[in-house]
Parts: sequence; structure tokens; C-alpha cells
Amino acid sequence: MADRRAFLSVSAAAAVAGPLLGDSEPAAAGDRARPRPQAPDRVLRDVLREIDPARIERTVRRLAAFHTRHTLSVQDDPERGIGAARDWIFEQMQGYAAASGGRMTVERQSFVQPVSSRIPEPTTITNVIATLRGDTAPDRIYVLTGHYDSRVTDVMDATSYAPGADDDASGVAVAMELARVLATRRTEATLVFAAVAGEEQGLYGSAHLAQAYRDAGADVQGMFSNDIVGTGDAHDGSRPDPRTVRLFVEGVPTSETAQQATVRQSVGGENDGPSRQLGRFVRDVAANPQTGMDVRVIWRRDRYLRGSDHISFLQRGYPAARFTEPRENFRLQHQDVRVEDGVQYGDLPEFCDFRYIARVARVNAAALWSLAQAPGTPKGVVIDTRQLTNATTLRWQRGTEPDLAGYQVLWRETTSPDWTHVADVGDVDTVTVDISKDNVFFGVRAVDRDGHRSPVAAPLPSG
Repeated sequence: MADRRAFLSVSAAAAVAGPLLGDSEPAAAGDRARPRPQAPDRVLRDVLREIDPARIERTVRRLAAFHTRHTLSVQDDPERGIGAARDWIFEQMQGYAAASGGRMTVERQSFVQPVSSRIPEPTTITNVIATLRGDTAPDRIYVLTGHYDSRVTDVMDATSYAPGADDDASGVAVAMELARVLATRRTEATLVFAAVAGEEQGLYGSAHLAQAYRDAGADVQGMFSNDIVGTGDAHDGSRPDPRTVRLFVEGVPTSETAQQATVRQSVGGENDGPSRQLGRFVRDVAANPQTGMDVRVIWRRDRYLRGSDHISFLQRGYPAARFTEPRENFRLQHQDVRVEDGVQYGDLPEFCDFRYIARVARVNAAALWSLAQAPGTPKGVVIDTRQLTNATTLRWQRGTEPDLAGYQVLWRETTSPDWTHVADVGDVDTVTVDISKDNVFFGVRAVDRDGHRSPVAAPLPSG
């Protein structure tokens, strides 16, 4: 077996950082290399150009035209209600899958939700799921969702006009447009594009989807909910912000156990959970001129008094985050459609900016493509704590990807929000760095031969 160990002195870090794959910029003399964003590859640039605001507009308007998509609305009317919306989404997704050469499959994932909060009688809830199977790492999965149910002021009103254009036809349009564009591309990992239902009644559709993955032991390494991504203009007199999308990412994992909390408290890992690393990754690969967007990462699980479908995945231990527009107008959400004192209320398509939604779709595409083409997030990353020493030894499980080139070690001051230093350490599974683990935070990421980088994994203490 080949020796997969490396030693990196403080001075050597400056000498070896960066040249392997050109993903860091030169540092000043005596310093280490500074990480820099990952530029889109050629295929991704083509994907971003193909995302079509006009198609997105047609999707949003068609979904709004079903009158209501309330989870409790009629399911057997071909023209209105959630059943008609479900069948239309399924038909469109099947059309996209037809261009995939058999790599994309589409299913209706149905279950009966028992009587529960906001569900007065047993109700069939259906998720529409398009799965694009990866070529070389099909068991590694990344999920993108939008929810296709809608509501008005009374969350139990299943008959009134509830167009749900921004909340959340916009997110469904993102998922469907990416399913269309990526169906013709070959990916290494598996991508899932899902329109889920039951969100407004209690995240029931996404909870079922996430639990199905958990029951199957699926390796879901990232999930994104697109919920209320319709416009950068709040239509409330504030200044529009059409080039920003918020990304909510938790720090302390929702699924953390008492034992895990004890470890986290001992090492100060509040800002290094898997979801927070996913947020850093998204900004690294998706905030650039090619997407035309800035990703404003918010270090919270979600907004006050609100929650989206990513929470279902967080509860089951999967890294997940939520995209949403920069500033919301609550007169246009969860409201009966009406004019009151000259003010329009209700979630109407006229308040959506379809070019903005297309830019949000490009951010999602950059994130998903970069994740699917890179090696998986390193597993089993530990920091050796068997003895007191001013050096730091990191170990991890070597990945099995055929195009794996090696690994990088990153570090930052404990007060820094982002990684400030990076060093290539080669195709190894153990490295000793001549920097005290007491003074900085460390992380490890994998890199392939084309320069695609995985999200960073933070180490846990281990003997």
C-alpha cells in the first residue's frame, strides 16, 4: 500500500499551496496562499446561458392559473386545484426526462398524511420527483426543491383564489428549469429536482421525502430549498436589490445529539457544521459575473416565525440551506387576493421578476453542478488529540472517485468567518501541519483533476 502521509511545515505551506490546481492566489512572502473562488467550467457556463427567463415566466403563470394549489384542494379536477398542478408538473418533468437518454426518471411520490396539524382528515400528498442519475458516483445525492402548494390568509381555506406566484411557484420554476437544462448533461453524482407539497400545512411533503432517503440510508450530501425567490423588489418603497439572493444556513446542527453538543462545545465548532460549510461552498462557486448574483449568506436556520422544506432535511441529519429573496413584502404572501385602501394584496404573478428568478436559478445551477462534478465531501475527518503537541495531524478516509487528484487543508483564525489559507497536500489521507490546532480552525476538501473542489469538512477530535 502506498504511503498516504504528508508533513507540511509553516514555511512549506507557502511553497506548496496552490500550484497543483491553480485555485489559490499567490501570497506575500512568508505567508500562505489565500483561497479564491472557483470559476465556472465550460459546461457550466453553457448551462447558465441556457436558463431561460421566458420559460420560467410561463411556468410561474401556469401554476398560478390553477386557481388554488392548496394541499387540501381538489385532486381530481383537470383544470384547477393541487391535483391538476401535480399532473401538469409531472407531465413537464417527463418531457425533460425524455431528452436525458434514460438517465432521468420521474415519479409521483404519494403518501396519506394522517389527521394532524392543519390536516383535518387523512389526505393524499404527492411529491413530483425528477432524479438525474450520476455516472461515476450515483449514490452521492444532491437535492433541490420548491413547494407547489399555495395558501391564502386562512391556512385552512382550500377553495379561495391562491395563485402562490412567489410562494412558491417561483421555487418550483427554478427546480423545473434546472431539470430541463441539466437533463441533457452528464453528471458524476446524482441530482434530484423535486416539487413538494404540504409545505404550508407543515412541511409534510419534504418530511416524507427526507425520511425516505434516511430510511434508505441515502448519502444526501446537500439539499437546497428555493422558497420565495420571485423578485429582488419588495414593492414596498424600499430600494430594489435585484442582484442578491439570501441563503439561510444553520450553524449548530438541528439534529445534534447531546454527545455531539459536548464535542462541539469543547472545540468551538458552532460555525463549522456541514450546512455552514455548504453555505461557504455556494458563495465560492455561485457568486460571480456568470450568475450575475451576490449570495448573501445568513447565519440562521431560517427567518423569524417561518420555516421551509430544508428543515425537514436538517432534522434528519442532512446538510441543507434555504434560498429566498433579499427583502419580503408580507402583503404579497399568505394573503387573500384583494385591494384594500388602494393597496393590492395577494401573491400575484405581476409582482414577480422573471429575470431575477432566472438569476436565482443560475446560482442554484452553479451550486448543483459544482457539487455533482466534484469529489464528495471528505468523510471521517479527525484531528489527532492523542498527545500534547504544537503541530496538528489530520486524518480522513480517502475518496473512491476515479478522477480524484488529492486534498487541500484549509485554516483560518477562530474569529474569521471564512477560510483564509489553503495548502495542497497531495493524494494522502494523513497530514501533519506545523501549526497549533489550539489557535486556528482547520478543514479538509477534496479536489479532482479538473479543479472541481468539494465542500470543506471540519475535523472532529480523535485519539
